[in-house]
Amino acid sequence: MCCKCKKILKAIAIISAIVGALVAIYFVITKVLEKKNAVDDEENYVSCSCCDEEPVVADAAGQA
Repeated sequence: MCCKCKKILKAIAIISAIVGALVAIYFVITKVLEKKNAVDDEENYVSCSCCDEEPVVADAAGQA
């Protein structure tokens, strides 16, 4: 092969290696962000005091 062809193939190989590394980094970052942004049901639970079965005990000073 001629010298020019080797240089062209070498440049293509370098560019494809860089693109492959960037794609791998992208997939790793998206997987990490998906796990980080995942919300458990327990974290989203909101308790409403009006729905509790236990009676609310009021202060003696607050009822005066």
